[in-house]
Amino acid sequence: MTEQQLRELLNELVKQPHESEWVEFKLNFHSPEEIGTRISSLSNGACIHNKATGYLVFGVEDKSHIIRGTSFKAKSQKKGGEDLEHWLTSRLTPKIDFMVYEFDYDTTRHISLYVIPAAKNQPVEFLHQSYIRIGSITKKLNEYPEKQAKIWKKDAIPFEKEIAMDNLSAADITKYLRTEAYFDLMKIPYPSTQEGVIDKFIKDSLVVKNHGYAITKLGALLFAKQLKDFESVARKSIRVVVYKGKNKVETEREQIGGSGYAIDFENFLVWINSQLPANEEIGKALRKESRMYPEIAVRELVANALVHQDLNEKGFPMIEIFSDRIEISNPGKPLVTPERFIDAYVSRNEKLADIMRRMGLCEEKGSGLDKVIFNIELYQLPPLNVIVAESRTRVTMYSYKVLLDLDKKEKIRACYQHACLKYVSNEKMTNQSLRDRFKIADHNYAAASRIIRDALIEGIIKEDDPESKSRKYASYIPFWA
Repeated sequence: MTEQQLRELLNELVKQPHESEWVEFKLNFHSPEEIGTRISSLSNGACIHNKATGYLVFGVEDKSHIIRGTSFKAKSQKKGGEDLEHWLTSRLTPKIDFMVYEFDYDTTRHISLYVIPAAKNQPVEFLHQSYIRIGSITKKLNEYPEKQAKIWKKDAIPFEKEIAMDNLSAADITKYLRTEAYFDLMKIPYPSTQEGVIDKFIKDSLVVKNHGYAITKLGALLFAKQLKDFESVARKSIRVVVYKGKNKVETEREQIGGSGYAIDFENFLVWINSQLPANEEIGKALRKESRMYPEIAVRELVANALVHQDLNEKGFPMIEIFSDRIEISNPGKPLVTPERFIDAYVSRNEKLADIMRRMGLCEEKGSGLDKVIFNIELYQLPPLNVIVAESRTRVTMYSYKVLLDLDKKEKIRACYQHACLKYVSNEKMTNQSLRDRFKIADHNYAAASRIIRDALIEGIIKEDDPESKSRKYASYIPFWA
């Protein structure tokens, strides 16, 4: 929001007859913990009262609503050595994407403002406790079970359908969205009239018609000319960081997406692949320089990070390139366990996934990760590693290692992923197929047998036919098959 928009918002808020469950006024800062509890209570209150956002305003008297100004600087305030905004975010569950603003109401009155999205599907907690405002007092939500039940029962509007920009004219749609990209990627002719363009965008829920027109968050995420024009999705930009060496001590280069995903996707892939280390191709008669990582695997993992991110969580899709690995992460925990990524498909953002598939930016349902693992095996790379922690999902692809350099866990994980790949290809893993995966010589079949035995002990694969007495012709399948 611009400073003028912020002043207008404040003028509307102080017109409220009194503080409410979704608006609170304070003169000055008291403690980080107080702000944390207020964010929880105002988010939950906004949900109960069908408000899109709650507001915590510093610089206004709570009784009279007179705008006095504050000395509190919300954006620069620290808790210990940590930015207050980050400190608060890391202690909220779920990590809602609240916004922090500072502006001068006039030359003598400074204002700090928190704009807090309403809770969705579950109460927002601060330090594992949810709160609600009762009158002007903040109380624990579990003391009011009826209010708590309202939050759990409320049908939330999907993030994709929420409005990113409202009260627009038809001309504004083409002003803010790169409409021609939609038709180019869908491989259909561009309509001859503006109405034809907008009709198509309405059918795909990229635009909705109210009194005028409105761009949905889905439309902005995919086709914004400038994501910064859409405050609610601006912080969902793709980010790529290239580090020097194996850690984050020194950053060499960084790229941040400025446009919608559909516009930036191919260019980002080209840039990412240009930053990846090269290696001599393995297993080819004529050795030549090639990328260390299969481009199709990079493409699928980046697309998955966009499609499966939790858009309601604070954060953005991120690709981090190190000298020995590439890490691709996104906000949110997956809807299925990482062990079932290859065979199970549950989309968190169904409309986003559908449009990206139709535009050819990602694979059809369930056919992406099998291609990733197939190409990882083809390039003789270590297995994928998936880590779910702190409301983020991170997938790591490692550079080439010989079998002897893989530790026991990596060998077991590679064995499991190989068994999964074989199973979804309507085949079974055998000692021979695992030897082919690791390029183990036939006379060293015992090395493959040890890996299989370790995976069986770990319980992640099982024998296809437990009654068979033949070890030579034994075959194996994933534990879930």
